Amino acid sequence: MSNPPVSGEKAPAAKLSLLTLTTVVIGSMVGAGVFSLPQRFAEETGVWGALVAWLIAGSGMLMLAFVFQRLSMRKPALDAGIFAYAKAGFGNYVGFFSAAGYWASACVGNVTYWVLTMSTLGVLFPQLGAGDTLLAVVLSSAGLWGFFFLIKRGIREATAINRIVTIAKVVPILVFVLFAVFLFDPAVFAGNLTGAAYTGPLFEQVSNTMLVTVFVFLGVEGASVYSRHARRREDVGRATILGFVSVFAIFASVTIVSYGVLPMEELAELRQPSMAGVLEAGVGTWGLVFVSAGLIISVMGAYLAWSLMAAEVLYVAATEKDMPRFLSRVSDDDVPVNALLLSTLLSQLVMVITYFSEDAFDFALDMTAVLTLFSLLFAALYALKLGWSGETYEGAPSRIRQGDLAIAVIATVYSVFLVYAAGLPLVLLSMIFYAPATVLFVIARREQGQRVFRGGELFLFLIALAGAVAAVLALTRGWIEL
Repeated sequence: MSNPPVSGEKAPAAKLSLLTLTTVVIGSMVGAGVFSLPQRFAEETGVWGALVAWLIAGSGMLMLAFVFQRLSMRKPALDAGIFAYAKAGFGNYVGFFSAAGYWASACVGNVTYWVLTMSTLGVLFPQLGAGDTLLAVVLSSAGLWGFFFLIKRGIREATAINRIVTIAKVVPILVFVLFAVFLFDPAVFAGNLTGAAYTGPLFEQVSNTMLVTVFVFLGVEGASVYSRHARRREDVGRATILGFVSVFAIFASVTIVSYGVLPMEELAELRQPSMAGVLEAGVGTWGLVFVSAGLIISVMGAYLAWSLMAAEVLYVAATEKDMPRFLSRVSDDDVPVNALLLSTLLSQLVMVITYFSEDAFDFALDMTAVLTLFSLLFAALYALKLGWSGETYEGAPSRIRQGDLAIAVIATVYSVFLVYAAGLPLVLLSMIFYAPATVLFVIARREQGQRVFRGGELFLFLIALAGAVAAVLALTRGWIEL
């Protein structure tokens, strides 16, 4: 472990270019999720439902991307925006709530990468199963700690690797889309238009796909998290929009073209990564191998980006005194080592829990999505608050304020809809994390000799505590299953 900077000094922040920031956004979003899209969509909806879902998700996430872009310009002093915006708008505990949820989402999301990697290798090594066997957990744990030591070597080195991996992993996905277009069967596609016998009404179909779209779009705020490392502040907003547009085109294409290769019933039964199964059905075994290789590169790149972001959020929260001070320690290489260590430990814990779940990948994917929802909601609400009050808009033309306010309203409505679509069971399960995690907030406040909760903050904690108790009761009674 490297020695910390001299007391009173701060390690110089690595400065990242627009290209690197954009690849951080793309690298964060293009991970395990895109390879699971054919099966996850096919088990819930047909072509029409998928188109509506991507229209809603694309529009909503674009508005959130615009929110992060606007906030990065309106509030340039707020580093690691996903948490700082919640704190600035609604107080210390809400800021902690946002930071903790986003951090946990990143850690749980990292587990999905290892589960899917082991599931992919399980085709060759049956002992790995679907990524949920004891051997798979042991090997995943070894990889988890291997990346810990890699990232510990430095932010510059890790982000440089991420840039290379991002370019490499997009290539097989684009090749998949091209081959799927070539294999496209209009008759199969037409049969998948309205769904299958097992799918419900259109609204239900669309709602059931929302968490999947949230999962694959996680990382759109990646450039905001790295605000303190940006070479130019305006690059943060540009990287967010460039990354989003690029990735949206990829995700929608992968989903829709798959409906033209296999009937929905067969797509829904594919083993993950289902993209590999689609290509195997069209071109044979080499398609399975090709996509599987691309998946491993993609997952490792996304894992690297998300590990960096998880540690960064904890570190910035600690420097803002919303987390215990030991998490603010950085090495000579500008790596928040203690924050990185705690993030790795949480991922390790979740990895062990998935061993006991019915479907390790789906459980980790859904929890990753639901844990980040409140972070997105608070950011949208802060943008709404700024637009409504006029703060930072002094002297600006009214059309600019009105436009930003409209964006914030849409982003807020979309975020609320996502919480609804997630469903009560998953929201309650997320409280099992939020309630005990508040101990970190209590420690931070005690270190400063300040009152723990102010105003309505205690009410928010009591809601989280009640939700956690209800979730534990539901688990013990069998009302909720992992």
